[in-house]
Amino acid sequence: MGKNPIPREFELIAKLFVPLTVGESGALGLTDDAAVLDTEDNRQLVVTTDTLVSGIHFLPDTPPHLIAAKLLGVNLSDLAAMGATPRAYTLNAVLPRTIAEDDGWLTAFVDGLATMQEEFSLALIGGDTVSTNGPLTLTVCAFGTVEPGKALRRNGAGAGDRICVSGSIGDAALGLEALQGNLSGLAEDHRTVLVGHHQQPRPRLKLGQVLASTGLATAAIDISDGLLADLGHLCTASGADAEIKAEAVPLSDAARSALEIDPSLLPLIYTGGDDYELLFTVSDSGIEKVMELSAKLGVPITNIGAVLDGQGRGAVLMGRDGKPMDFPEQGFSHF
Repeated sequence: MGKNPIPREFELIAKLFVPLTVGESGALGLTDDAAVLDTEDNRQLVVTTDTLVSGIHFLPDTPPHLIAAKLLGVNLSDLAAMGATPRAYTLNAVLPRTIAEDDGWLTAFVDGLATMQEEFSLALIGGDTVSTNGPLTLTVCAFGTVEPGKALRRNGAGAGDRICVSGSIGDAALGLEALQGNLSGLAEDHRTVLVGHHQQPRPRLKLGQVLASTGLATAAIDISDGLLADLGHLCTASGADAEIKAEAVPLSDAARSALEIDPSLLPLIYTGGDDYELLFTVSDSGIEKVMELSAKLGVPITNIGAVLDGQGRGAVLMGRDGKPMDFPEQGFSHF
């Protein structure tokens, strides 16, 4: 009798995905039913998961290496928001049949994963693949570690704390507008910046790790659903209210240029999401140390408001006229 043919699924795993386990013996060469991870002494395991669906989280014609970058980037941002150090991840890939049979697409996707792995020091340890007649759907479960009791949480903000944000806000949402052809007249260098933020989020891992290890941040969250929505999540968890000033929210030159072209996009800055910057609170006495940290890490950090006693107002954005700014939507809705 002849040998049983190797199913394509296992061929792809051996050829493309096993190399992504390099340096992680706990992956067991992706030949077993599960991975076995040794936990480090005096560390806690941090676990997060996110799913990206074609047509919802990225445009269907997005190059595969950029899909990979966003897939790992959004999960690493969750680890950053907890102050964790990345260790490993699993990948569940629900592939349309046209992609499942396209070695070129899959190779480019794996190359994108490998690039992110090398930059952020983590490895693939398992997962699942299946073909579908539906859209491309990708799920990562990422694992990191943090010192016991040091993980950043959403629930520690108190009245008087300052509200800080890293980087700039609104670039990713405006990048999607540019990709959809809604920002004609935008300079090419500005378009590149905005689209880059949308397609390749840069997780603020080092910032999160230092905020956790030093105890500077009283609460933290990454901005995925939108500045107002995620600040609202933090307020709910902390039983507090928050007031931020619109003119204090940091904007890139590219975002300012886009708003000059179409001022009606202003609400998108505060509600569009996909920024993957860190939003965190710090005591009034610690704000100077945070600014020193900003300079040390080379990460822009801006104080945009303050935490107030909880009276059910949630997150409030104040305009230049000193009045609250209201928008139909506070941020991205998953349902």
